[in-house]
Amino acid sequence: MTSQDPQQRRQHVTRSLLFAAGGLFLTAAAIAVVKPSTPPEPIYQARQTLDLRPLAEPGAGDETAPFIAQTRIRSGDTVAALLQRLGIDEGGLLPFLVQHKGARSIYKLYPGRLVRAALDEQGSLVWLRYVHTPGTRDDSGYVSRWLEVRPDSQGGFRAEERSAPAQTQLRIAEGDINSSLFGAADEADIPDAITLDMVEILGSRIDFLKDLRKGDRFRIVYDAYMHDGVEVGSGRIRALEFINRGKTYSAVWFKGAGGRGGYYDFDGASLKGAFLRTAIKFTRISSRFGMRMHPVHKRWAGHKGVDYAAPAGTPIHATADGTVQFIGRQNGYGNVIILKNFGQYSTLYAHQSRFAKGLKKGDRIQQGQLIGYVGSTGWATGPHLHYEFRINNRPVDPLAIDLPVARTLEAADRKAFAAVAAQFRSHIDFLARMQEALDEPPQVAQR
Repeated sequence: MTSQDPQQRRQHVTRSLLFAAGGLFLTAAAIAVVKPSTPPEPIYQARQTLDLRPLAEPGAGDETAPFIAQTRIRSGDTVAALLQRLGIDEGGLLPFLVQHKGARSIYKLYPGRLVRAALDEQGSLVWLRYVHTPGTRDDSGYVSRWLEVRPDSQGGFRAEERSAPAQTQLRIAEGDINSSLFGAADEADIPDAITLDMVEILGSRIDFLKDLRKGDRFRIVYDAYMHDGVEVGSGRIRALEFINRGKTYSAVWFKGAGGRGGYYDFDGASLKGAFLRTAIKFTRISSRFGMRMHPVHKRWAGHKGVDYAAPAGTPIHATADGTVQFIGRQNGYGNVIILKNFGQYSTLYAHQSRFAKGLKKGDRIQQGQLIGYVGSTGWATGPHLHYEFRINNRPVDPLAIDLPVARTLEAADRKAFAAVAAQFRSHIDFLARMQEALDEPPQVAQR
């Protein structure tokens, strides 16, 4: 009898699941697990070799089902190399692909994208498909586009550009923080766009620059757009749970009777805080609020804000709703924007390389709106954002102060919200139960 530790078992279980109309789809390696007993009972594996028919193209009859092969494009690939890996030996096909104008999309091979081929029982080509544009968004959603090549009746080939809308499915996934948020998301096969959305949604609750710790965990439910079993795009995050330093933060998307949607925690409190913690996504703090040696004047002076180091041109976003009180150049601040937010609050964004196009004094700004780009204008030794948080025009430390919070749901929407929240809560709880099962030390026996 041999045992298997939780880390080894985690490597064998895919934490990514798909919810579709038919139910739940789970991809995982087959393992036999039993909880400890006294004495533990052995578990045996039996293997049998089966003769399987080739995979059929959807809609094809059993007698004419072709064999489907596929490969991903590698850096430096040629069309000839792709045909060889797919097992295609079709006279005249290679010259047709590289010379015919109708097949010109195959002239550009993008590494990582798929090429599929269907072959009949004699090994002759039924069709060849190059999914050159796996997912692009238009007014109707995500659409996949591909080149399809088939033999024609004259012994040659014909090429056609085709497209189809991607199917929307709910995907759930979870990740553990070991080194970074993006590292954990990549390990869970979560798109970067979803990771960035996660930061934006919980930005008023978690400071993703300094609060993350090894061992933090997140569980997420989001819209995935699928084509031929491949995820080609991502949509809205539907629900989210993030455990940071032992404290659990949650989010669920809900659109109320008024037609405006937003994120709320599972208790119905809005996650759109009055202020976001940071104005730049994924940067680092280069200088904190308080006394410091001034990098230009070389003397001790009070630093009235927080500096965020970032490459020149990095987008800067408003941390709260407000009105442009000042936009222009101002002494050591260089290119600076001052927003009058609400009540006694205002915010300042300095050293910008340039401002958002068309922005002017008096404009109304929404939280998260692009207002400018990181630069090094004014008294700056390198590109960074100097950010000030002011109460009654007096700068205070934005990292230490308790930021104002937003409102809760209206009474008329609470019943509808409870139903939506319960649906997505069940998905996240499923992941939690799965994790608990994985964390229990099992006994695995095989012979």
